[in-house]
Amino acid sequence: MSKEDLNAKNVEQEIVEDVETVEEVAVEVEVDDSAARIAELEKALAESEATVAAQKDGVLRGKAEVENMRRRVSQDVEKAHKFALNKFANELLPVVDNLERALSATDKDNEQMTAIVEGIEMTLTSFVGALEKSGVTQVNPVGEQFNPELHQAMTMVEVPGAEPNAVIDVMQKGYELNGRLLRPAMVVVAKAASVDTNA
Repeated sequence: MSKEDLNAKNVEQEIVEDVETVEEVAVEVEVDDSAARIAELEKALAESEATVAAQKDGVLRGKAEVENMRRRVSQDVEKAHKFALNKFANELLPVVDNLERALSATDKDNEQMTAIVEGIEMTLTSFVGALEKSGVTQVNPVGEQFNPELHQAMTMVEVPGAEPNAVIDVMQKGYELNGRLLRPAMVVVAKAASVDTNA
């Protein structure tokens, strides 16, 4: 083999080696670029997933808040319907009281008063019936135990044979509107018999 062939072969060998080196570098650069691109895409994906999770959480919170608001509004409307008569009913209670006082003050044995007594009784009955249709009920606790949530004790009296804390008389009836107290009943409560310590 001639020197020129040998040189050509060496040059060819160097060219092949250089091409292989360039290819290796190109592959390494490609791998490095791919790894960087994958890392960049993974980061973007993680950020997108975090954003979606935050938005999903926000949507769920918003939905829960809307449901809570809808429930509160519904309850407020229900209460407004249920207790709209509160002030009006309180204004009418003195009328019932006055009719009851008029009835108790009339002489029922007097024949001349019979028509008046019947008129007052009918008026009172229809008035109380109209109140009951609107959800207003009387609290008339004679004989019941004293309940401070429904009754207002005006006085305590020692009554032989009566249970302590029993309501023995109602001075003024109480009223409730759909289970809510409008006015407590003014009552006289029995107290325990005092024990004579001098004996």
